[in-house]
Amino acid sequence: MVLPVARILAWIISSYLLGSVPVGLLLSRLKGRDPRSVGSGNIGATNVMRAAGSTLGLLTLLGDILKGFLPAWLALHFGQPEEVVAGAGLAAFAGHLFPLYLRFKGGKGVATALGVFLALCPPAVFMVLPVFAAALFLWGYVSLGSLVGAALMPLAFLGLNAPLGSVLTSAIMAVLIFVRHRENIKRLMSGREHRILRKPRP
Repeated sequence: MVLPVARILAWIISSYLLGSVPVGLLLSRLKGRDPRSVGSGNIGATNVMRAAGSTLGLLTLLGDILKGFLPAWLALHFGQPEEVVAGAGLAAFAGHLFPLYLRFKGGKGVATALGVFLALCPPAVFMVLPVFAAALFLWGYVSLGSLVGAALMPLAFLGLNAPLGSVLTSAIMAVLIFVRHRENIKRLMSGREHRILRKPRP
């Protein structure tokens, strides 16, 4: 069945607008803080934790996951074709990276991508999360764990025979996560990246 263009656009635009909601910035303002002026300047959970405390950081994490999860899950729940489901997830992710409400200057997309992945293929997330946790525990860098997880996610989708649209969406998001983390990659290579956990002593 061919969907009307207007309906497809409605899913994509509404998903983008939801993804654009700057959860971390809105929550930080409850404490009179702005994460864009602290640490990395990112509006994601890790930097909100630095700017406004662990509670608001965790709430930001949950909010960013939900705004990626809900558009794709709702499209799936209402019986939309796989391409629309994947497109809704990708649009929400793009909204977080390039939010309309912040002049297209958004976050790095890891938590929002996680929400999309949970909607598209939950088993893939459960396969990759232990690797993320291991990388975080061994080296203490959220950014490194996120990059490892992003790189593995398309492979997990492929291994689980996920639909092609979902595989392509996961690959596009992985590439964009690497692009958004380019400064983190530079700091990792130079040994200047901030650790959230101390590296265990041998």
